[in-house]
Amino acid sequence: MEENLNKIDEELLNEISNLEEIKKGAYNIRKNGSGIERKITENVNIVSKENGSGIDIYVKENTKFEFIHIPVIITKSGLKDVVYNDFHIGKNANVIIIAGCGIHNEHHKDSEHDGIHRFYLEKGAKVKYIEKHYGEGKGEGKKILNPVTEVYLKRGSNLDMESYQIKGVDSTIRETKGVLEEDSNLVVTEKIMTHGKQYAKTIFDVELNGENSSAHITSRSVAVDDSEQYFVSKIYGNSKCFSHSECDAIIKDNAKVTAVPEVVANNVDANLIHEAAIGKIAGEQIMKLRTLGLSEEEAEQEIIKGFLR
Repeated sequence: MEENLNKIDEELLNEISNLEEIKKGAYNIRKNGSGIERKITENVNIVSKENGSGIDIYVKENTKFEFIHIPVIITKSGLKDVVYNDFHIGKNANVIIIAGCGIHNEHHKDSEHDGIHRFYLEKGAKVKYIEKHYGEGKGEGKKILNPVTEVYLKRGSNLDMESYQIKGVDSTIRETKGVLEEDSNLVVTEKIMTHGKQYAKTIFDVELNGENSSAHITSRSVAVDDSEQYFVSKIYGNSKCFSHSECDAIIKDNAKVTAVPEVVANNVDANLIHEAAIGKIAGEQIMKLRTLGLSEEEAEQEIIKGFLR
């Protein structure tokens, strides 16, 4: 793997994943719009799309606890990279998928990655999906990431998604769509940090079509300086089902956070809950940490770290 990666590439990969861990399972590394390294296993096959726009990942039924890494890195300023990755998860399989994108931009042109990931889970399949986004570089060009995740869950399947925006992303629109059949479950936990004049918008759109389907969506975010965040959650209960969505945010300085919940019960047995809490760091929390010898700024940073942990 190393012959295709320089020091900056390796540092980006370690921010969004773990270079040593990548080697242990199936993986596909994409750099500046092209695949540069790939490994398949007995149970996981990765196939390039014919038009070159992405990959298809096939996981055999009954596969247990394999890791699949599909990181993307961009080091070329001015590049707009769009990729379509489709995951076909076989019946009763149980796998961990680690994705994400790191952008290094030292120049004046914007760099952008739009990753469209579609998950098709067969009956009884389980997926743990982790996605991390990171930007760095001193150039004036923006680091832009617009991920789209589509989830299609058949009976008894489960997808648990963790999404992290670590730092350095100037603009992002994050869309997550879910269509759930009976006894399926979708869990999403996202954590976002924005600063400066950064902008982040999150949109959840989930259809609970099957009886006893459920969705649990949690967004935790911190917005400081002049940054802005916008959270939209749309849950449609079309059967006997349950959902719980919540948006918790901390704001500082001149930052703005907007939460727009929408829950629609199209069935008398749909149980849909939404909660939102937005506010500054409580003064008593700061005072408690200051008694341990921390400055006010250090106390705030510790609270923020704990909130996003």
